[in-house]
Amino acid sequence: MTETDTIARPVLRVENLCVDARTPEGLKRVLNDISFDLKSGETLCLAGESGSGKSVTSLSVMGLLPKASLRIASGNISLGDRKLTRLSNSQMRHVRGGEIAMIFQEPMTSLNPVMSIGAQLTEAIREHQQAGNAEAIARQMLEAVHIADPARRLQQYPHELSGGMRQRVMIAMALSCRPKVLIADEPTTALDVTVQAQILKLMRELKTGFGTSIVMITHDMGVVAEMADRVAIMQHGRIVEQGSSLDIFKSPSELYTRRLLAAVPRLGAFAGTDGPPRVSKGEPQPRASASALVLNVRDLCVSYGRGSGMLFRRAPSATVRNVSFEIMPGETMGLVGESGSGKSTTGKAVLGLIPFSGSVQLDGYDISRLSQHEMRSVRRSAQMIFQDPYASLDPRMSVGKAIAEPMAIHGIGTPAERRERVAELLRRVGLTPDAATRYPHEFSGGQRQRVCIARALALEPKLIVADESVAALDVSVRAQVLDLMLELQETMGLAYLFISHDMAVVERMSHKVAVMRGGQIVEAGTRRQIFENPGDDYTRALMKAVPIPDPTLYRKSESIAG
Repeated sequence: MTETDTIARPVLRVENLCVDARTPEGLKRVLNDISFDLKSGETLCLAGESGSGKSVTSLSVMGLLPKASLRIASGNISLGDRKLTRLSNSQMRHVRGGEIAMIFQEPMTSLNPVMSIGAQLTEAIREHQQAGNAEAIARQMLEAVHIADPARRLQQYPHELSGGMRQRVMIAMALSCRPKVLIADEPTTALDVTVQAQILKLMRELKTGFGTSIVMITHDMGVVAEMADRVAIMQHGRIVEQGSSLDIFKSPSELYTRRLLAAVPRLGAFAGTDGPPRVSKGEPQPRASASALVLNVRDLCVSYGRGSGMLFRRAPSATVRNVSFEIMPGETMGLVGESGSGKSTTGKAVLGLIPFSGSVQLDGYDISRLSQHEMRSVRRSAQMIFQDPYASLDPRMSVGKAIAEPMAIHGIGTPAERRERVAELLRRVGLTPDAATRYPHEFSGGQRQRVCIARALALEPKLIVADESVAALDVSVRAQVLDLMLELQETMGLAYLFISHDMAVVERMSHKVAVMRGGQIVEAGTRRQIFENPGDDYTRALMKAVPIPDPTLYRKSESIAG
């Protein structure tokens, strides 16, 4: 073999990979003829929506397919000269971690909650390197991922670290044995936009420093543009398009790729406009005057006690301080900020779900002065949509019963009338009435969120608090749900408190925006004021951290930096 052949050989090669799933009806093909090469020092992004086969591909490479439900039917996976598909389980254990490592989407579920960070890092190092100085290597790895005070962090447990720091620990663990290939499966989806920017920058630095090739799995085309040298677009278990990052973004050949790119929210796309785009074909509800405020919040404060008992009692800690804003019918207030800024706490307080001080007037009622019985009837005016639709629905309850439950609780209508109302609501959110007999697990993520929206509409509320309601959805499904929410607002006059850390989504949805940091609003104004002339450095940092689906911008910035 010549030196040229050695240089040209890919680090990882997947050839004609087919994977079958075992179902009650028999075997079902879930991956069909997947082929790609990963070169040395390259980042390949596998992009596509949920269910496209991205994660099954990565688990196949790692040899981690659950044998009870999935099996490789044909094809080869090669790491250098070795055929991984021919290795035994014990042989693959030496490959995993040592030569191919993986970072998962949610670091909290990937780390052992009862083991210290140091114990988990050194365990991996000793397993693959038999290193006597494992503690020193662990400290060096935490330094490499820019974690301050590594000696102290090694003694801590996962719950004591933020989400961004936990993901840094996972990256340190994955790279501690200097693998040839790092597979990152949606490594930033659960992170705030500024933390995401830090993690992506860190991964680019470590790729150069450690000489590791990366397979990144994501549905975020902005992340693809920032990270990828080459891109493989997946749909329904197939690679439908593959090429350089610049080619995919500049001249995609497949309709599906073009749809993915078109669905990406682009910061600045609505410059010069005062409100969200019109999506409804019907007549919009007239905007009400300021005298008809749905929500009026003044000097809202929320404090949580820290610890209990004689030994550990501490003074309450203020998490929301002096927050004030108002929302009219047919208006959306975007509440934006990073995790821990107080956004969700504010959303729960305005619905009377947690204790607070200050004034919250909901549909003309000061909820701080209402009894529990009085609050029950007022709460019909406001409903909440949460981030995870699967966790919001009872898995043992059919969709129809879940939507009808609020009406039953408030004694609205007869059972027959409620069934008719459920069918109407399902049609309203783009589902068919026969969906009422099915259960949450039978729906996709986007369909489940539509069910949650239908449930929120059951009591005909005037205000909906949407707490990261599209953060867990694929980009195209997210666009569909956002359009649905805008259509409902236009035709029903709904007011939204739209809570998010995604500035591009907030720009698309909002009439007004409030930026929160450390429990306070640091800047508030119309959408045009905030996005076209931000006055606070924190607001500008949030906007700057949004990934832009244009790889030419990142290539230019890299050449300038270099």
